[in-house]
Amino acid sequence: MRINNNIMAMNANRQLSINNTGMAKSLEKLSSGYRINRAGDDAAGLSISEKMRAQIRGLEMASKNAQDGISLIQTAEGALQETHAILQRMRELAVQAANDTNEDIDRQAIQDEINELATEITRISTDTEFNSQKLLDGNFQDMIFHIGANKDQRITLSIDDMSAVALGVATQGAATSATPATATLEGVTFTAVAEGAAGNGIEIEFIKPETNSANLNIAVADKKITVQLATDESGNIKSKVSDIVDAINSNEDANALVTAEGIGTDTVSAGTATTTGGTDASDGQISGIDVTSATAANDAIERINQAIERVSAERSKLGAMQNRLEHTIKNLDTSAENLQAAESRIRDVDMAKEMMEFTKQTILQQAATAMLAQSGNLPSSVLQLLR
Repeated sequence: MRINNNIMAMNANRQLSINNTGMAKSLEKLSSGYRINRAGDDAAGLSISEKMRAQIRGLEMASKNAQDGISLIQTAEGALQETHAILQRMRELAVQAANDTNEDIDRQAIQDEINELATEITRISTDTEFNSQKLLDGNFQDMIFHIGANKDQRITLSIDDMSAVALGVATQGAATSATPATATLEGVTFTAVAEGAAGNGIEIEFIKPETNSANLNIAVADKKITVQLATDESGNIKSKVSDIVDAINSNEDANALVTAEGIGTDTVSAGTATTTGGTDASDGQISGIDVTSATAANDAIERINQAIERVSAERSKLGAMQNRLEHTIKNLDTSAENLQAAESRIRDVDMAKEMMEFTKQTILQQAATAMLAQSGNLPSSVLQLLR
């Protein structure tokens, strides 16, 4: 019998520590719902589970991508639905114009409506957008829908040019470039730097200042600015044209830019220079197909038929892609659900089984505590030998 080392108490204490650790782990699993809370719980299971989680989240995002693709297709197809309606109206008008009960004035009225309808078809093609991307102007080519969780799991979509010119139901005049406006004052030519409407409305007005005044008022595009001019000893203005140009171009209120050149006087003291001759850029006038005669209207019917067939083919293509994406979404959602179930079997805890383990650890802990108390009393029996 020994009293310095109570081996039985040490053994009971060790078992109690083991039981406490087991109960703590079991309690953690029950409270978190996870069988794997850290890599030490199951290193291999953690690795597999994280790969599955990456796939699940990728599949869920791919499903959202496919849904966005459907929204884009519906936007384009909805616009083409209206294009179809316009073409049907144009065909109706062409059939009407092909009848010789109409006079020239009647056919001209029909032609005017067809021109407007053709312009509207082109407007639809240039203004139909999804998330700021134009869909029907011919530039939506080989656009990618990423519909998988991994690299290169994608499909592409292209949409043809659906303008009236591309469909063959209109012609477009030649485009013209903008030309800047100019003005001349005292032999000096002023030119608007900005082309088009923004620069062509410039009016430069030089008002002779009062005696001994060094201020010159300038009106540019309806904006009034005042320029401080240099004068000589007699108060006469000695600022040059270049000084005035610099003053205009550096002033924010001027709202326009000008340049000046010529062999006129170096200084400008008074007068008005109104810019003229400028033209805005033009993409060219769109005119619908000719229906001003019975023969032309008869030919127009066939051209409109071909345009209707092209729009029908494009809408069919978009509809087929939409149906495909709807099946893609179903497949992605099913795959994500099945992977989630597999990941759950690895990562989640079986609550019933773990409750059994927790109950066992609780009983063992209580038993070990009781035995530790008993083993602590055993050395006291040595006192019986000392009596």
